[in-house]
Amino acid sequence: MNTKPIYGAFLLVIATMLLAPLSYATLQKDTASAAAVADSAKPAETSSDNAKPMTDTPKSKSTADHTKFEELQQDFQSGPEVTAACLKCHTEAAKQVHHTKHWTWEFLNPVTQQRLGKKNVINNFCTSVSSNQSFCSACHVGYGWKDDNFDFTSENSVDCLVCHDTTGKYKKLPGLAGHPNYKTIEWPPHSGKFREPTDLKKIAQNVGKTSRDTCGACHFFGGGGDAVKHGDLDSSLKQPMRYLDVHMDADGLNFSCGKCHLSDAHEVSGSRYAPSAADEKGALLRGKDDGRNPTTCVACHGNEPHETSAKLNHHTDKIACQTCHIPEFARGHLPTKMSWDWSTAGRLGENGERLQIRNSAGMIAYDSKKGDFTFERYAIPEYVWFNGNIKYTLFGDRINGSDTVKINTFMGGPDDPDSRIWPVKVFRGKQPYDVGNQTLAVFHTAGDDDAAFWKNYDWDKALKVGMASVGVEYSGQMEFVSTEMSWPITHMVAPKEDALTCAQCHNEQGRLKNVAGVYMPGANNTPIIDTLGFGVAFLTLLGVIGHGAIRIFTSRKGA
Repeated sequence: MNTKPIYGAFLLVIATMLLAPLSYATLQKDTASAAAVADSAKPAETSSDNAKPMTDTPKSKSTADHTKFEELQQDFQSGPEVTAACLKCHTEAAKQVHHTKHWTWEFLNPVTQQRLGKKNVINNFCTSVSSNQSFCSACHVGYGWKDDNFDFTSENSVDCLVCHDTTGKYKKLPGLAGHPNYKTIEWPPHSGKFREPTDLKKIAQNVGKTSRDTCGACHFFGGGGDAVKHGDLDSSLKQPMRYLDVHMDADGLNFSCGKCHLSDAHEVSGSRYAPSAADEKGALLRGKDDGRNPTTCVACHGNEPHETSAKLNHHTDKIACQTCHIPEFARGHLPTKMSWDWSTAGRLGENGERLQIRNSAGMIAYDSKKGDFTFERYAIPEYVWFNGNIKYTLFGDRINGSDTVKINTFMGGPDDPDSRIWPVKVFRGKQPYDVGNQTLAVFHTAGDDDAAFWKNYDWDKALKVGMASVGVEYSGQMEFVSTEMSWPITHMVAPKEDALTCAQCHNEQGRLKNVAGVYMPGANNTPIIDTLGFGVAFLTLLGVIGHGAIRIFTSRKGA
């Protein structure tokens, strides 16, 4: 009997077992390379050969020239006067705005039943709107919100210009209760620089669609400065290049915010309080009203976005698109603030002056008004399971002061079919809490009154006024507690060639090493099991060789 083919087959099986780890790594590399090659082979879009340049291109695509409107031919003295003129034509606009989160600063989470929004949440950067409305309302879509007496039913108090300005000259300054400056003002205060009065007539006559500039005027500067809060939103997105955001690339797709954040009756889709963590409904036909969130990746790219790799498509069952396609955040020209320590605030110079100390990169690392900061650029996200539900620690929730307080907690887990692994920025801080009331404290920061912390650096005065603004008497005892607040990372989408490689996750020190309930080849190795496996394979190989040797020996003896 000729046994050579049998022995050869046995040896081939054993060799395959021993080389499997190398084959897996090679397969990963080949798969990624094949996907890149296939994508690069796609034909580029070209304009029609028959297209002819227009000889009389209008300066705007709008069907209305607001410079010709009679209602706008006046020297406006205030923002509300402009709004009154706008409402002569856009009769229902203010009523619509009144029902939006941008106006109410409130959101009732339907799952947790927590009442959220800027008006109710305590954060760990500027901390709280309460008692600080005249300062914070520089990012409100209204005029005049300086205290709890603000009339949320007033139509003329809606600010049309803050979202529809196209001149780039409209600016609402902190401390003016949502108004721009109507007269010459020194800005920043004590800087020796002056800002001329806002030309309301010119701005009103040049309104248009929202843009990255108008949205970014607030969202790029959330938390008190450029790149402070989110990490994936800052002024570098005004005119980004492709490497920074493939969708907003100024020379490419050039998406405005509204391209994804579709609006209906002035209500803008998408929410940081209740994002859509998973979407399995496929590509969304624009214009179809099915109640879903149109801002998801799937709404455009569908459930199988990787045309040449079924394996990559399988990843989307458990991994958010952003995890691979936003490898780092704060990839623009600015680092993002990563921590804020209020406990060191109040330290003054030798002559009692405010201190501002810059680090080697030129960023303010200490400010007497706010304390110590740390920054990071090209920051690697942290990763968590997320099913779209977020639970907050709100004012009045009991804390003990010794444990780190998670201001918000992303819900979800490996056994939850609605959960995906998401990238997040974790903002870490240290802030006051009221020991007697056992709650995160509300304190009065901004203003020209004696209790404002930024004026007199007196914690007791600031806490007394701040706590009273939410209906609670300050206990008189204050300490500082460590806090964490997480933000989902979903902007600054990198081009596909800059997405994470397989090896950045599939190794023992990979990106997802701290995510519970994850098994990945190449990452989750158990030494005992590895030793036993290779031992069994080696013994099997010896057995096959021994068996083959015996068969050869006996066959020759029989011959």
